[in-house]
Amino acid sequence: REGVRVRGSLILLVAAPSLNPLAPRLGLSVGKKFAKSAVARNRVRRIFRESFRLARPDLPVLDIIMIPMGKGEAYTVQKCKPELLRLSKKAMQKWHKRQESG
Repeated sequence: REGVRVRGSLILLVAAPSLNPLAPRLGLSVGKKFAKSAVARNRVRRIFRESFRLARPDLPVLDIIMIPMGKGEAYTVQKCKPELLRLSKKAMQKWHKRQESG
């Protein structure tokens, strides 16, 4: 309810300030609407987890939910990691703006 949504070309990021002030946390939502095949859904989950693991030192302290946008063949760690970093910074800015306005 209190989170912010930020959309990229590959990822829809839903983020809120973390309940654990030490490190960011990850949640994944990859449904059948994205891909009928469990193999394809699991592949995207693995790519998201690896992107998060590699980007974790540079991420702001947020609880992040990553949701895939588009088709499965475009997802690679090399594409997802920079987008995750960009979207998380954008989400933090959006969160701060919301807090300042009311």
